[in-house]
Amino acid sequence: MKAKYSVVSVALVVLALLAGSGLVLAEVVTEHEPWQDQHLQADFQLPTGAVSPAELERIREYGEQLFKARFTREEGAGRPKATQAIIPTKRKRVSEFTFSRTAGLDAAACAGCHNEPKLGGAGDFAANVFVSEGFVNADFDSLDPQFSNERNSNHLFGAGLVELLAREMTTELHQLRQQALQQARRTQQAVKVELRTKGVSYGYLTAEPEGVVDLTALQGIDTDLIIRPFSQKGVFVSLRQFTINAMNQHHGMQAIERFGERWTGEADFDEDGIKNEMNAADISALVAWQASLPPPIQQQPADLKWQQAAAKGEQLFHKIQCASCHIPALPLKSLSFTDPGGWDLAGTLRQGEQTDAKLSYDFALQTWAKQLKRNEKGEFLIPLFGDLKRHVIADEQVAALGNELLSQRFVERDQFMTSELWGIASTAPYGHRGDQLTLNEIIQAHGGEGRAARDAYLALSDTERSSLIAYLKTLVIE
Repeated sequence: MKAKYSVVSVALVVLALLAGSGLVLAEVVTEHEPWQDQHLQADFQLPTGAVSPAELERIREYGEQLFKARFTREEGAGRPKATQAIIPTKRKRVSEFTFSRTAGLDAAACAGCHNEPKLGGAGDFAANVFVSEGFVNADFDSLDPQFSNERNSNHLFGAGLVELLAREMTTELHQLRQQALQQARRTQQAVKVELRTKGVSYGYLTAEPEGVVDLTALQGIDTDLIIRPFSQKGVFVSLRQFTINAMNQHHGMQAIERFGERWTGEADFDEDGIKNEMNAADISALVAWQASLPPPIQQQPADLKWQQAAAKGEQLFHKIQCASCHIPALPLKSLSFTDPGGWDLAGTLRQGEQTDAKLSYDFALQTWAKQLKRNEKGEFLIPLFGDLKRHVIADEQVAALGNELLSQRFVERDQFMTSELWGIASTAPYGHRGDQLTLNEIIQAHGGEGRAARDAYLALSDTERSSLIAYLKTLVIE
């Protein structure tokens, strides 16, 4: 299918309605000199439908420009009367400082935190951010951990593949739920089914004949059975949702599709004097750039001694059960990425709401896709070393990873998403706070459901532990 371009009317003030959605384009200056601090392109034309590799590259170039952009107040940076909350929330008072590490703004550009070992990567401890819900009865201008959780920045390489895995797994979980309900209705007996997809178990549900579903035996997932693969707590469904939230929290750049008149009744919700700051095309370009970043790889060391140690370490990785959560590869049926996706939620542009903003691009056409291995079914094996599931990762004896006091999006404080290990050799420091400096330290910090593997690691000889580290040090961002 050849891509078609929607015509965007570019006036000095762009207020054109986007088809059928009630959303409007950003109000920005349409012409500027090349030396001016202007990053948003009001005349940027976004293709619709399936896009070619060349078209995708054009979108990615704009997305990278926005990822590196140090947004200005003239473009809408800042949110004097809005909080960092994922739900549009007004401040009771204007913050004393424009920049605040806890309440934001906390970075001039996405690249300020995501830059190790290169653009789109992770961040050092100095680039930590502070995460809170931004409830209406508090503004969180405090470093006190009861108000805000400190988090290290994750890398974004392979993010599109992670979202595709989550989409397919979510679909399979919903199919299992529907099949159990149908069977219970047909047999007039309760049906208990394991929620297993791609080898990962999310516990059980029991469907009753009258249509009631018992979800008390779920594990590591929300009751809506939607896998949320992004953030260290696993609370964001898609790169689009993650991007919209990050642009508001870190930069005060607000997406129309969440903060515009459709949802808030205001074109300038944060009351900074700039209306309709980021349109659907801006967000789509940012998503395209992140989604199509190549996945990390396993690098073959040039040193023969390192090769031998890594081979032994790989065996130990499985032997002590690290691979029970850090699954080396998950199968993916399709490399076709649509934006928005099928599981995006309210406050994020969704399929069917605005056809002009729907993109589809095939990662199979990317050069890096040729490196992906396949299983006997022809499915792509995505080497993320994770399971897209939340786990309790602290206990009373080993509590280093359970130090947060504020829950996020109703996820328990000691639960975190399994960190994908691909790229781990390139993204120190470690842990959700970035305060574990070495791989040896972060392994020893595993408590809770990771305690058995941690204890088995400590029971290894010095040489064996060194071999395991040698193996992990082959997982790099190229």
